[in-house]
Amino acid sequence: MNTADSYRKMIDQALASIAYPAQPEGLYTPISYLLSTGGKRMRPVLLMLVSDMYGGDTATALQAAIALETYHNYTLMHDDLMDHADMRRGHETVHRKWDANTAILSGDTMLVKAYDLLLQCPSPRLDALVRLFTETALGIGEGQQYDMNFESRNDVSEDEYIEMIRLKTGVLIGCAMKMGAIIGGADEQEAGKVYSIGETLGLAFQLQDDYLDVYGNEAVFGKKTGGDIVNNKKTFLLIRALSKAKGKTHDELLRLTSGTAMDEKEKIAAVTAIYDSLHIGEDTSAVINNYFDGCRAILSSLSISAEARRPLGEYIYSLLGRKY
Repeated sequence: MNTADSYRKMIDQALASIAYPAQPEGLYTPISYLLSTGGKRMRPVLLMLVSDMYGGDTATALQAAIALETYHNYTLMHDDLMDHADMRRGHETVHRKWDANTAILSGDTMLVKAYDLLLQCPSPRLDALVRLFTETALGIGEGQQYDMNFESRNDVSEDEYIEMIRLKTGVLIGCAMKMGAIIGGADEQEAGKVYSIGETLGLAFQLQDDYLDVYGNEAVFGKKTGGDIVNNKKTFLLIRALSKAKGKTHDELLRLTSGTAMDEKEKIAAVTAIYDSLHIGEDTSAVINNYFDGCRAILSSLSISAEARRPLGEYIYSLLGRKY
């Protein structure tokens, strides 16, 4: 039985071994560049852990895993362009290192390559894998559109936000885990439970990211905090604060997050102070804990023995900073 770390190494090696054409260089070099910048490889690792848990073939799971990770990085390449992001994993984003047109075309090529890699997966249930992959890709596009729509709205509800992050984040993690279950031969009911674990994990993971952007330790978080506040991003914290704030506090929060130019440090401090006064951090932690408890409950309901599911459980718990 392999560990999450060993699977991550396998995935890194497999991605590095993909032979992209040498020409045209401007199309393929950015793909290799982005894939070489690392990352947690969380989604493909989850796929392989689940496949292993059900006794799936490692080579088959690895092929599906690199297809999934290629697709995920395609979404990052385009997200960075849409968000005007300068850095990804400590490196220049593709549109900054090259240009916007390169990010569009190389990203499109990554999407096609992801399907090409998946179609090479030697699984008797390949049709099910492709259908799931396609449904997931469509959902992620819908989630990205909702996220863009929210930028110009101050009346986004918590339910709308949760649905958006389910589509942008939850469905791909659910897809990864269900693909592992399909490769391992799990029946549809069992695979559905596994998908629910991934989807719920995705919600907890994104809400935790929202929380850490305000209250995280930068050394641990891995990036500067306060970015969401500076960019007026509609996060769970802001939406909850707008729903709780009254009178002058509500008006001030709207002013601070309306795009008005001001010193970044002052803005972060002012918005965080309002969050503190409304106990937004505690509210967010409580919601994260509820989703975490949901993951734990579904995990314990699987037909697999506690010992067999331990590597998956330990990895999921580690992603949320918990002990198994």
